[in-house]
Parts: sequence; structure tokens; C-alpha cells
Amino acid sequence: MSSDNSETRIRILKATIELLEAPQSKGVRMSDIAKRAGISRQALYLHFSTRAELLIETTFYSDEINKSDERLIPSRTAKTGVERLEAYVEAWANYIPEIYGMGKALMAMRDTDEAAAKAWDQRMWDMKEGCEAAINALARDKTLSPLYPPAHATDLLWAMLSIRNWEQMTIECGWSQEKYVKTIKSLTKHTFVREGKTE
Repeated sequence: MSSDNSETRIRILKATIELLEAPQSKGVRMSDIAKRAGISRQALYLHFSTRAELLIETTFYSDEINKSDERLIPSRTAKTGVERLEAYVEAWANYIPEIYGMGKALMAMRDTDEAAAKAWDQRMWDMKEGCEAAINALARDKTLSPLYPPAHATDLLWAMLSIRNWEQMTIECGWSQEKYVKTIKSLTKHTFVREGKTE
């Protein structure tokens, strides 16, 4: 995120999140954001030169206010690959409800909105890096299942942890968050950890 934490900039970022998370949000224009933030459109462009830049910064700001770095400490400091995988899956699975509103809006907009697509793709590539780190930790420990090369395992873990899957299981199927987290942790461990190396 930018080091510019001026009051106006923060107000703009908060306004963007509020508009993205609003019911029936189909698109957020710069003029809408400026109005919500209580500034002129010209003033908005002094802080963010493009809409894509604003949406990307908004995802970073969302991570900041939801303390995503703190949530990842157990994963980043894990002593084994198995511990890192479990900690990363739990951190991300419990983070999804925090960003679901904004994520759903950006996903809905991405096919017709290049700025929204860039913002969401950047966020998802960052998440994939976390998946890669967990899988590589298993590979270093020689506890990664021989069924998957690390690159394929990373892709599969990334897909398994998608927000769309969380949405389907918790919202459409009615699973509790607790059941979802417990199941996805068990599933990913069973899938990626070499048999006999679960501890």
C-alpha cells in the first residue's frame, strides 16, 4: 500500500470499500467514490491517477485494516511444511468472510471492467504466492505427496481455496464457517501431505 496515509486518501479508500460492498453493487465510478468521500472528482485524481490504481490500493487497504499480515504470522513462522500448510489454510479460510463483499463485487465486474480485473487478479496472485510458499515448505521437508509436482500442487491448492468454493459451501450449501475451515484443512492435508508424514 502507498505510504501516503493522509486523511483524504484514507477517506477515499473507505468510501471505495463501502461502495463495493453495497448490496447490488454492479460498478463503482470515480464520481461515485468522490461523492461518497465528500471530495471533488478532480481531488480524487490527485490521489489516484487511475481507477485501476484506486481499486488495487483498496484491496491492499482492506488487507491492512483486516490485519492480514498478523493472520499469516503462524504460517510464516511454522517449523514444518505440514504446520505451514495447516496454518496458511486456516488463515485464508477465516479471512474470506472478511473480504467476501468486496471480492464478490470485483469478481462480478472483472469480465467487463479492466480496472476491477487488475485489482482482483493482483489480490489473487498474492494469495497464490502464499499457497506456493506452503507447498514449497512441504517439498523442502520431503513431505509433499509424490502425486503432485510443486507447481501443480500450488495450482490445485489455489483453486481449492477460492472464494467461489467458500461461497458455494457456506452460502449455497449452508455449511457453518467452522465446518468449512475444519473440512478444508483436512482435505488439503490429505491431498498434499505424503502418506505417513502428517505430523
